[in-house]
Amino acid sequence: MTNPSEEGGQSMQTVFSAEEVSQLLKAVKFAADKHRDQRRKGADESPYINHPLNVAETLWRVGGVRDLSIIVAAVLHDTIEDTKTSPEEIEELFGSSVRSLVEEVTDNKSLPKPERKRLQVEHAPHLSAGAKQIKLADKTANISDVAFAPPPDWPLERRSEYLVWAETVVAGLRGCNAKLEGHFDSTLEEAKTAVGT
Repeated sequence: MTNPSEEGGQSMQTVFSAEEVSQLLKAVKFAADKHRDQRRKGADESPYINHPLNVAETLWRVGGVRDLSIIVAAVLHDTIEDTKTSPEEIEELFGSSVRSLVEEVTDNKSLPKPERKRLQVEHAPHLSAGAKQIKLADKTANISDVAFAPPPDWPLERRSEYLVWAETVVAGLRGCNAKLEGHFDSTLEEAKTAVGT
């Protein structure tokens, strides 16, 4: 990837090689295939693939993230946790750095949900900068969904509790990307208003 700057101190332009674009499109295709039979829990039951694409797009557009490994890992971030995908498969197709990022943001589904939630809070400050950014964009997407497209069986109390927990996780992610943090904060305020907290 190159970043040629324009004269006069104007904005930087990001240029990806054909190989890098191919890698990103391969990740999108892979994730779409792995998540093909899954739907989000919201009342609209949107296709699951919309979520990782939203996370990757938020990293790019809001966070200014231009590290392709982070963007690819964002597209793949739920494949190990929610599909029959192994870490070895991710590494074989997308490399060790993408595998590491995906593994960092993957919950151990063999643990009870309260323990998984506790561990997210505990582990957040110790994630790599790339994993923190993925987790931050993921939490932003999730709180928006909980507030504006919640699962039909989630009462206001459960939605409010989720927002508090997500804010606690994000406290451990701070310092990785000011733009993503600001976006989370504004989304959280909108979510709290919507949920009435």
